[in-house]
Order: sequence, then structure tokens, then C-alpha cells
Amino acid sequence: MRNPDFDKTLVLIPARMASTRLPGKPLADIGGAPMIVQVARRAREANVGRVIVAVDDQRVFDAVNAAGFEVVMTRDDHQSGSDRIHEAVLSADPDGQAEFIINVQGDLPTIEPEAVMASLRPMQDPAVDIATLTVEIDNEEDKVLPHIVKVVGSPLTPSRLRALYFTRATAPYGEGPLYHHIGLYTYRRRALERFVSLGPSVLEQREKLEQLRALEAGMRIDVEIVDSVPLGVDTPADLEKARAILASRSL
Repeated sequence: MRNPDFDKTLVLIPARMASTRLPGKPLADIGGAPMIVQVARRAREANVGRVIVAVDDQRVFDAVNAAGFEVVMTRDDHQSGSDRIHEAVLSADPDGQAEFIINVQGDLPTIEPEAVMASLRPMQDPAVDIATLTVEIDNEEDKVLPHIVKVVGSPLTPSRLRALYFTRATAPYGEGPLYHHIGLYTYRRRALERFVSLGPSVLEQREKLEQLRALEAGMRIDVEIVDSVPLGVDTPADLEKARAILASRSL
């Protein structure tokens, strides 16, 4: 179903060529198309708004353009994906028509369109500045792994939390569910503009988690609970898994 705020929503997909573990990652072939094109296809299937890919390399620009997607060139010295999408928003929507900006990471070729749609739901509350996603952790080993970021939040509904903190530690303590954060964000435009103007915060730098900048600044982040964690492609092994997943979907 088409998003009623379709004309006020931009889906931005940042893509960086500089990957040490998987060189040339955006152009890695998955099912006969570059990975970044597969991500754009999933975003288009969500049918929530205009899809734009933000790149820093002419080869990626050409591949996305050849696939029929809107693409903008951005600087190659951005420190974060948020900075890259902010530059892309200013380029693609200089008149400020878009109210909602969805940041879909460029290494999520198997993300379900429903997850992209879910990130918009918290925005129905005008008090929410940023929305993101999480999944309840059901594997005991995952609860202690530092590369799995946990959301510490106060329940608002059975499917939504208000974020109080994000951490690589095992938290919160005690009985109850733990939640695995998914790094897909929806920003109100004014919130994105404020966020990138703040600069890195103390806890952000300590935990190496950019979203803590927003919480330290008093911004509200609500978190929608979804069913599964999308596969992020960071290594050759991840790439093979993504190829298998998309191949199985096409059967």
C-alpha cells in the first residue's frame, strides 16, 4: 500500500566505495545486479517515497543511473552516512518539500520492504524526532556480543519502544527481553538538520554509536519492533549469504 505521505518522503541510500573487508562493495554482483541496485529495488518495493542513492564514486553513479534509479554525487570525505544523506537531501530537494528522510544502509540488499515501511510508523507521533528498528534477541550468545548493538528502551506499545540508550554491552540487566538494534533510520527533516549540525558527542565516541548523539542532545528516538534482522553485507561470506537469500526469493 502506498504511503499517504509519499510525496513528502525521501528514501536515501548512502553508498561508499571505501570498504576494507569487501573492496568495491556497492558494485558486488548479487543476482545479476550490483548490490547497491538491489538495495534500491527493495526501497522502491516499499513504495513509501522517492528513492535516491547518494554515492561518492563515478563508477557507482553510472551503475545506479544505468539501472534507472535517481542518484546524486556527494563528497568522498564524509565521516558518516548521516552527513552523506544530508548533503544528498540538500541537492535533491533544495526547496524543502520533503518532511521525512529514511536512511537505508547501502549494504542491506535483502532487507524486507516491510521493514522500510515500519520505520515510518513512529512518525505518526509529532513528538518523535527519529525512528528506527529493533528485533528481540532470541539467541543467548548474541546478548553478549559487542558488535550486536542493544536498544535499551521503555515500552510504549507491544510493538514500540522509546529509546533511552543504545549500547554494545549486555543491557538492561535483569529478567526480560533484550533488543538488537537495526541501523535503519527515519528522520524528520528538521531533526536530521539538527543532528548533523551537532558534531560527535561524548557517548557517541565512547560506544562508537552515532545515534547516541541524538539522545545526548535531548532528541526523541522511538523504535519499532520488527520480526527479523536484515543481513548486512560486510565480508565475502556475507555476500554469498545475500546471493543465496535473493536466489531463493526468486524461485
